[in-house]
Amino acid sequence: MKITINGGHYPGHDSGAVGRTGLQEADINLDIMAKVANFLRAVSFDVLEVQVNALRHIVDASKEFGSDLFISIHCNGSYDAEAQGTETFCYTLGGESERLAACIQKQIIDHLGTVDRGVKTGNFYVLRMSECPAVLVETAFITNESDEALLADEVKRDEFAAAIARGVTDYLSA
Repeated sequence: MKITINGGHYPGHDSGAVGRTGLQEADINLDIMAKVANFLRAVSFDVLEVQVNALRHIVDASKEFGSDLFISIHCNGSYDAEAQGTETFCYTLGGESERLAACIQKQIIDHLGTVDRGVKTGNFYVLRMSECPAVLVETAFITNESDEALLADEVKRDEFAAAIARGVTDYLSA
């Protein structure tokens, strides 16, 4: 089983959303991506980590790798400082991508207790152009004080990564 893990945005070039404390989404995504990859490798999956600035290069790398699953990891942001929680996106409902998204969403909610914003559809390039089941995980709102504190905590980032990896194994065992 080949799995591509994408850490959204690109440190030094595209920070993504930025929290009140200056915490940058790209850095958080890089850390969670590496942790998810390590968890999945520990149970014998072949994992490609990719975090580059061009979306086309991310999708091309996944296709060249021959990915069976694609997971993009992000932190959400909003002008509304009260917005918080976890949501997981797939391109369309009713297929394998939705099933994968539901498994990951459930694990994060069950183990981290974040606000459940649900599984949603999103017209994101990496989802639309992937040739395998693909999801985009918005772990938490970096622009919300309590969610940002979760993302800033290395132990909590490890828990997010473990939940994402368990979501993948749940999907594959169902």
